Amino acid sequence: MQPPPTPTGPRARGHSGAAAGLATVLTTLFALLLVLVESEWAPLLSWDRECAAELHRRAVAHDGWTQVNRVLSDWVWDPWTMRALLAAAVGWLMWRGDRAAALWVGAAALLGTALQQGIKAAVDRARPHWPDPVDTAHYAAFPSGHALTATVGCGLLCWLVARHGAAAPWRRAAVAVAAVSVLGVGFTRVYLGVHWFSDVLGGWLLGGALVAAVAAWCPAPGAPAPERHGDEGDVPR
Repeated sequence: MQPPPTPTGPRARGHSGAAAGLATVLTTLFALLLVLVESEWAPLLSWDRECAAELHRRAVAHDGWTQVNRVLSDWVWDPWTMRALLAAAVGWLMWRGDRAAALWVGAAALLGTALQQGIKAAVDRARPHWPDPVDTAHYAAFPSGHALTATVGCGLLCWLVARHGAAAPWRRAAVAVAAVSVLGVGFTRVYLGVHWFSDVLGGWLLGGALVAAVAAWCPAPGAPAPERHGDEGDVPR
């Protein structure tokens, strides 16, 4: 089956240009945040500690709500859940004949995981430590893998819904679910005491940059092949 036609004229090029600009802005903001984290900028660290401490007090005091957050964080919005959704999306794209999108989605998922692990290892930021923890997590803190993977997964799924011509109500529903998921998983990671807020912000920024890059550079379905000019042996007509 072939994907539905998508505009490839000036309007499509305008959307690609805006997405490329957004990718640049988000990447720049992530780089700035990375510098602040690495330099241990005092105002950022102070905000992180205050935010984490306040939410941790609430988590300890409200065990039932804390368990709900653990289910959401460890199962519903877990990185492996997001990766499974993207793997299913890649299979669906191949069946639809949209091989370009399948390649870009798969590459973005792999690159997101590689960047997350590489930056974690390079920065090696310690996670919050509590005498009465309500959850546990391993490896370094920055950036949050949950926040990054949810942003990439939900962002790319929203992009695919729009790319393949879903009706407006479905697009709005997809955006609403994605927004709740991305913001929600960020909240759960800080609430459960396993990340600083700046870890989550870093995951959002880097994940958003990956989604915007895919939207900017993935060719539209049915885009015409580049014209050939001046090949040797061509006979003028």
